[in-house]
Amino acid sequence: MKIIPYLTFDGRCKEAFELYKDVLGGELFCMSFADAPEDVGMPKDKNLIMHACLTVGDFSLMASDCPPGQPFSKPQGVSVSLNVDSAQDAERLFNGLSAGGNVQMPLAKTFWAERFGMFEDRFGIAWMVNYEGKQ
Repeated sequence: MKIIPYLTFDGRCKEAFELYKDVLGGELFCMSFADAPEDVGMPKDKNLIMHACLTVGDFSLMASDCPPGQPFSKPQGVSVSLNVDSAQDAERLFNGLSAGGNVQMPLAKTFWAERFGMFEDRFGIAWMVNYEGKQ
């Protein structure tokens, strides 16, 4: 079994996932609402993403835009946590993903990790970056 975070965006899914691919690497698959078969009754908006999947190694992150006509709720109470293998990776990922967002806790040494930081990216998604170091 795999547990895969699934995010919802208010019309910016494609933009967000293009940034995530640039920073995290991996393979990106996107399907717009316009790509759905005619008989399923989906809105035909080519600018809104019906399903996106970014696969990086064994990890996947999935998302979509909120369908037209449905109320959007900003994600709350959850963060995407990246646990990395080096301080350099922590710095690169933190800086790349937090650009234009809101840093709640700058990346720094803590009592449990060599590097830890928290932020909300410019799309409203909460992230944590953690490098435990050699404990």
